[in-house]
Amino acid sequence: MRTKKALAAPAHDTPENREFVRLIHERLSEVYGRSIKYFHDLDPLSELVSALLSHRTRNSDSGRAFRQLVATFDSWEAVRDAHTADVESAIAPCTWPEQKAPRIRQVLQLITEKCGSLSLDFLADMDVPAARQWLEELPGVGPKTSAAVISFSTLRGKALPVDSHHFRVAVRLGIIDERIGEAKANRVLESLLPPDFTAQQVYDHHQVLMRHGQKVCFHYRPDCRNCAVLDLCPTGKALLQKDGEKGDASAGS
Repeated sequence: MRTKKALAAPAHDTPENREFVRLIHERLSEVYGRSIKYFHDLDPLSELVSALLSHRTRNSDSGRAFRQLVATFDSWEAVRDAHTADVESAIAPCTWPEQKAPRIRQVLQLITEKCGSLSLDFLADMDVPAARQWLEELPGVGPKTSAAVISFSTLRGKALPVDSHHFRVAVRLGIIDERIGEAKANRVLESLLPPDFTAQQVYDHHQVLMRHGQKVCFHYRPDCRNCAVLDLCPTGKALLQKDGEKGDASAGS
C-alpha cells in the first residue's frame, strides 16, 4: 500500500523573510500608527482571566463577560470558590460559558495551589520565556494566551500574541504557510521580528497586523485595492488579476 509523502515544512526563518516582516511593519505603521496605547491596564491574573474568556469570542462579547464577572464577584478568590453555575451565568455573553466557567475556576485553584496565594505578580521577576512556560503549564493556556498576559497586562513584556486577523494577513503576504496553524504561528512570527524591537514595538506589530485584518484584509472579499501593502502581497495581486480577467470576459461577451 502506498503511503502519502510528508509535506516539507516551509523555511520561514530566512534573512529575506525577516527583512520583509520589518518592511511590512513599517508600511502598516504609517497607516495605523506607532507607540499605540495599550488597550488594557489589568494586572497579570486579571489579564489571564480576560484572555481565557476571549477564546473564539468577539472582543465586545468577551469584554462584556469580563465586566459582568468582575461586577458579580468582589475578588478572584470569590470566583475560585463560587459555584460553577454562578460563574457561568456571569460570563454568559462569551462563547461556551459552560466550558469556560469550570476552566477558569480550575486555573484559579491551580495558581493558588502552586503559589500559596492568588496572584501572578511574581511573573515580573521572571524572564519572558520562563514566565510564558510557567503560564503554559496551566490548562487552556497556549502561546497566544501566554503572550497576551505578558504583553497586554501591566507586565508590558516583550511577547507577540497572534489572533486570527494577524494570522490571515501573514499567510496572505506569504510570511508563513497556513499549514503551521495559529498555535505555532505565534512562535514563528515572533521569531521573525527584529531582535532590537522593544516591547512597545512588538505590541505595535500585533496591533497593526490585527487592524489591517479588521479594516482591509477581510476574511471574505478583502479590500485589496485599498491595501497599503498590495505591491508586496502575492495573494492580493492574484485576486485583482483574477477580478480583471473576469471583467475582461464579461466585457467581451
